[in-house]
Amino acid sequence: MLTVAVHTLRTRWITFTGSFVALSLGVALLTVMGLALASSLQAPERRPERFAAAPVVVQGQDTLRVPTPSGDRVQPLAQPNAVPARTIAALKRLGPVTEDRSFAVRAENGPADLVGHPWPTAAFAPYGPVDGREPRAADEVVVTSGWAAKGDRLRTGSGTVTVVGVVRDLGFENAMFHTPARAAQLAPVSTRLVVEADASAVREAVGADSGAKVLTGADRRFADADPDRDSEALTAMNAMFGTAGGVSGFVSVFVVASTFAFAVAQRRREFGLLRTAGATPGQIRRTVLAEALLIGVLASATGCALGAFTAPYLAAWVVDGGLAPPWFTIGDHVWPYHLAFWTGLFVALSGAAAAAWRAGRTGPVQALREASVDEGTMPWTRRVLGAALLATATVTLLLALTTDPSDLLHRKTYVSRPMLLITAFALLAPLLVRPLTRLLTWLPSRLPGASGLLIRENTGTAVRRTTATAAPVLVTVALTGSLLGATATLNEARATETRHRTIADFVVTPPPGGYEGPTLERIRKIPNTKVSSTSSSEVYVLEDGVALIRSPARAADPRALAATTRLPVTAGRVLDLDDDSIIVNQEWERHTVGQRVTLWLADGTRKSLRIAAVMPVGTGDNGVYVTPANAPHARVDRIEVKVTPGADVTSVATTLRATIEPHGGRLHTRTAWLQATQPPADGTTRLGFLLVLGIALLYTGISLANTLVMATPDRVRDLRALRLAGATTVQVLRLIAAEALTVVAVGALLGLLVAVLNLLGIWGALSLLSVHTPIVLPWTALGSATAACAALAVVAAVVPAASALRRGRAGIRAVQES
Repeated sequence: MLTVAVHTLRTRWITFTGSFVALSLGVALLTVMGLALASSLQAPERRPERFAAAPVVVQGQDTLRVPTPSGDRVQPLAQPNAVPARTIAALKRLGPVTEDRSFAVRAENGPADLVGHPWPTAAFAPYGPVDGREPRAADEVVVTSGWAAKGDRLRTGSGTVTVVGVVRDLGFENAMFHTPARAAQLAPVSTRLVVEADASAVREAVGADSGAKVLTGADRRFADADPDRDSEALTAMNAMFGTAGGVSGFVSVFVVASTFAFAVAQRRREFGLLRTAGATPGQIRRTVLAEALLIGVLASATGCALGAFTAPYLAAWVVDGGLAPPWFTIGDHVWPYHLAFWTGLFVALSGAAAAAWRAGRTGPVQALREASVDEGTMPWTRRVLGAALLATATVTLLLALTTDPSDLLHRKTYVSRPMLLITAFALLAPLLVRPLTRLLTWLPSRLPGASGLLIRENTGTAVRRTTATAAPVLVTVALTGSLLGATATLNEARATETRHRTIADFVVTPPPGGYEGPTLERIRKIPNTKVSSTSSSEVYVLEDGVALIRSPARAADPRALAATTRLPVTAGRVLDLDDDSIIVNQEWERHTVGQRVTLWLADGTRKSLRIAAVMPVGTGDNGVYVTPANAPHARVDRIEVKVTPGADVTSVATTLRATIEPHGGRLHTRTAWLQATQPPADGTTRLGFLLVLGIALLYTGISLANTLVMATPDRVRDLRALRLAGATTVQVLRLIAAEALTVVAVGALLGLLVAVLNLLGIWGALSLLSVHTPIVLPWTALGSATAACAALAVVAAVVPAASALRRGRAGIRAVQES
């Protein structure tokens, strides 16, 4: 049978080329995603940066450790503690001690990530010689090179400063160095210091009870800003490449299986001839499997080579797009090649196995058939499996809505759920294709001329061809609508929450260092206003006795907060909040008004607070609210101003601008604030989804063209018959294009239906979580994806048909002359 398979490959090379292309591209996608995922599993070893030349670094307590029956639970503190004063005194007896401070700086025309430090700490990077001199006054600074020059005057949130020196840029931060006294004013709390003494003596002086850490050698990197940024980047990349790999695997398996099934369905007459010649059903099946094995081995090997060539370009793209850190490259890993190769071969054999079973049932009478009407396109197994998947998707959705609606809002859920529905609709597509084509072609078929009727009958009778062509469009449109629609709907829900919550007329955002006390008092005393100032903090709570949960918190005076903000409280009152209470949301294990809950504040202080009010879970942004007494060292980062009814809003705005202008910060109207806080449409998540959708669109587009090219040889007789009936070449090609567009429309409608069903689940979850927002469909993206599929379909259908007509022109002319 292998000999027969080889000869078959030679005679039906177009069909097998289509299967080869689909499979090799699928394996290439799996190889690329596997290599990217493997390369993102481990970050390069990070060395100390700011304290590379420091002998010993002592850092205040920066982690919260809570013992549980299952072991200690650890979380980083939002507000690390300063090194105790008695510890500093003991360290000063050992040698020179340099206190370090770090604080955000906002400078006009300066980098967004600018950070301030005291000048003496520059020696521990080391930044090297300074072009100029060190700062000696409060309004003098030294900066890293690349964005400012010596002699420049810079307007910052804390006043105007003069650049008196420039040091080289070491690449890990954009820094501005102040005098130690000025740095202490801008950042009163020092959480780390450098000790020039023997490490063992420093450890002895620090002791075990102070909570401070002694860092030496490679551990000094833990004193750098955001030491976990590499692990966080790895987590984000793993999620992105895992999602892309899952979608790529799903799409490739889906399309390859459809392509192999369509390829076998095309050969009914061929199998009928073999059966007439005496071939047994087993021999037919072995022939199909042998062909799949041969194609699978060649295509999988080609796909691995193509993936190895393409993977570095993907790595460069994600780095340029900011989805991966600069150090990310494709490593030397072997297992992705094995995974992709054997998966491709398994998919080829699996896709051919079901088709081989049907091929073995082909009777000799198939060789005598002249009509190409598809029969038996929906075996009972496919009906049962499709119905089971549809029922599973429905039941799991209802269970999620009744037990934990918030789970439907997580990315892992709204990325994976569409796959189930897409597979179910793809399996049931032969039942849906014919009614949809009848519906779409109802009006054209009743217009004068035969084109509409031919489109209706050709697409409605060739169910296998129509289904195989519509399937890639279904996948593309469904993924586009589901993924981008989910993020758009959730963003709109968050914006809705912000609109309902914000009743202030103006919102002031202070500079990174915040406003000092006198400035805040002047803002609060502006006539005809009610002012609330809030700050960001965090609290920690032990849930179920084993999970230490970190929850964002806002600190504010309850009376001022109630006057400027409409919190979505479901129980209790905002005015009941005091220094002994907290406002929580329903996601907390304990969320009954009056209950007491044990928690830890941002600096690790343990407290027992009474629940004063409860908010709904919402989109997940409803954190908790406490008073400023329970948010240690938190700086005010938002000031909301409500104008008294009847007062002059313009006059209040003028007074606000005059008050904050000398100290920096920004004044927003309510409308401008809502626009500024609108979730960005081009964030990292969206860019990651575009990567996934780009892969899906590229692959399904090629597969769409592939299927149409494969279908052309079987339509040559029909095309020539149309020409013999008097149709011109242009009319025939126009008919072919119209059929392709009709099939694309069918696939787009099915994909849109899948997307809407998925988004209805998210909408239902949001409604149960007290967020009433409309479904947002990404019409631009959906239109672009459908248009791309339509363009590919028309070209892939018309070009081979034109070629076939050109080759058969002489025969047609001879028949017409006779």
